[in-house]
Amino acid sequence: MYGDQATIRKILTELGDTWAVVGLSSNRDRAAYGVAQVLQRFGKRVVPVHPKAETVHGEPGYPSLEAIPFKVDVVDVFVNSALAGRVADDAVAIGAEAVWFQLGVVDEAAFARTRGAGVEMVMDRCPAIEIPAL
Repeated sequence: MYGDQATIRKILTELGDTWAVVGLSSNRDRAAYGVAQVLQRFGKRVVPVHPKAETVHGEPGYPSLEAIPFKVDVVDVFVNSALAGRVADDAVAIGAEAVWFQLGVVDEAAFARTRGAGVEMVMDRCPAIEIPAL
C-alpha cells in the first residue's frame, strides 16, 4: 500500500544516487549502518544525518538535512514514526526527489503531505531488501 513496485523501482533507479540517511551513526549494531553499506554497494552516495554528525562509511555526517550543502535526491528515514513526519517535511523543504520510511516507520499524514507536494514516497519498506531484487 505504501510501496508499490513502480514507485520503489523509480526511487531506486531513476531519482538520483545521493541518499541522506537520517539516523545513521557509527553504531554498527543499528540497522541504518548495514542498510547504508548495501546502498553504497549498489552505487548510492550515503550521507549520514545524525545529531552527532559522525563520518560513517567514509562520508562526513551532518546534524540535519538543512545542513547538507549539496543536493540530496532521496531521504531515507531511520527514526521512529512519531518523529518521521517532521523529517519528511524537511525533505520536501530541501527539494529531495523522494522520501523512504524504513520498516516499521509509518505516518499516514506525512505520506499524504509528501505525495501532495509532488515528492515520491515509500513507507514501511527497506531499500536493502528491495534493491537486490531489481
